[in-house]
Amino acid sequence: MFMSISTTGSTESPATDLGFLLHKHPGKVQRFTTSHGEAHVFYPEAGDEVCTAALLLDIDPITLVRKGRGNGKGRGGSPDFALSQYVNDRPYAASSLLAVALRTVFRSAMKGDCQLRPELPGRLRPLRIELPAVPANGAGEGGGPAMVARLFEPLGWRVEAAAIPLDEAFPEWGESRYVRVVLASDAIRLADALQQLYVLLPVLDGAKHYWVAPDEVDKLLAAGEGWLAAHPERALIARRYLSRRWSLTRAAMERLELARLAEADDREVEEIDNAVDDRPDEESAESAESAETAETTEPRQPSLAEQRRAAILAALRDSGAARVADLGCGQGELIGELLKDARFTEILGVDVSARALQAANRKLRLARLPERQAARVTLAQGALTYTDARLKGYDAAVLCEVIEHLDLPRLPALEYAVFGAARPRAVVVTTPNVEYNVRWESLPAGRARHADHRFEWSRAEFEAWAGKVAAAYGYTVELRPVGPEDPEVGPPTQLALFRTATTTTPEAATTTTPEGGETR
Repeated sequence: MFMSISTTGSTESPATDLGFLLHKHPGKVQRFTTSHGEAHVFYPEAGDEVCTAALLLDIDPITLVRKGRGNGKGRGGSPDFALSQYVNDRPYAASSLLAVALRTVFRSAMKGDCQLRPELPGRLRPLRIELPAVPANGAGEGGGPAMVARLFEPLGWRVEAAAIPLDEAFPEWGESRYVRVVLASDAIRLADALQQLYVLLPVLDGAKHYWVAPDEVDKLLAAGEGWLAAHPERALIARRYLSRRWSLTRAAMERLELARLAEADDREVEEIDNAVDDRPDEESAESAESAETAETTEPRQPSLAEQRRAAILAALRDSGAARVADLGCGQGELIGELLKDARFTEILGVDVSARALQAANRKLRLARLPERQAARVTLAQGALTYTDARLKGYDAAVLCEVIEHLDLPRLPALEYAVFGAARPRAVVVTTPNVEYNVRWESLPAGRARHADHRFEWSRAEFEAWAGKVAAAYGYTVELRPVGPEDPEVGPPTQLALFRTATTTTPEAATTTTPEGGETR
């Protein structure tokens, strides 16, 4: 198994700086022991103008078999070919074995560390990477040279990929599943190139030589930081890198989606929140109005946020709920109100932001509450556009000022995750009434109430959405006003109380997933 990395020099940096970056001296041949054989690093060419480092991985097939998954299909090999565990492509084709060798031999280079020349890792430099034999298995996903291009070209590489014939002496036999690959870039960090190879070589192969455990998700996201979330084939990459283990793939995609949204909004992942923050915000019309009321009115009138929580509590009491999930709980303001009422025996707070959950923990003083009181509350991190087994079994779920923070194309995924998969007996949803915005003097015309709102609905639009969701998932729905109701434009907030229809049970209901498939 062979790979070479070449670079050219410039007036600022001779090509032999590649030795500093790889932490391997160009004048030496070095040998390293890996879990399945020996890796050799040497330099076929080392000059100021051109420098090439080669990695040769010598796989021990006996060790590979003894450690399992020798041919990428599990211990024991293919039942159709008893010798396949010994006679296979693992010693010759660039696969997860080479990816592991890269991490073993070039660990510091992949991290971008260089103590002797700390300025080098951050520099962009021309690179050319050659891989004589890369398995490019399709498995219904389109393999061969086309898959190599799909994976590497979005990252800025110029790709030369040619299928290797089964036998050059017999061209009528056709092409093999192996591809000769050359990658070239005029300007890229070496660390980025190695991280991309570490992820994409196993993806091309579609199989790993070891059992894929949950920690592989962390490895994928760490190696893919800065490029994977924006890759157009990120779903394919996650699925194949994680050996098509659905639970791990879903977890990876959830975290990649958060990273993508954070990058699009120029924020940290922890700042992407499910719920509105009730703290004063110069871009929140509701907060501005509350502050003005507080300064000019005696006695102080309840803020809209307080009226909203009161309306939610009334709806929960009407539903008879005892176990409540606050979805998009933010800093726990509603949870604090739920704790004051003994009828709510179990409370789950879910938010995508770890920072918000930490703030909720502090604000609720969970560590100082009596043991029985603290045991009523559980805080958990999660995104509401993905099904989550932890949400099942609750009497009621609350979506307080959550839906308007989602892009409209992603709303069906939330609907299915809450109403279809979790399916509580009652769901309480609140959202702004856009018609009322004309009553906010501090809000410019045509502007949303909060900077993160992706949409705001009129009363008719909210009623239509609520009716559609209720019909699709077997609920009845009751609409309620929240806040002072204006005779012309209605209340500032609108609330929908969904309850499971008496004629429909979770077992009997058939719902449609966002992808169009049916689940019972």
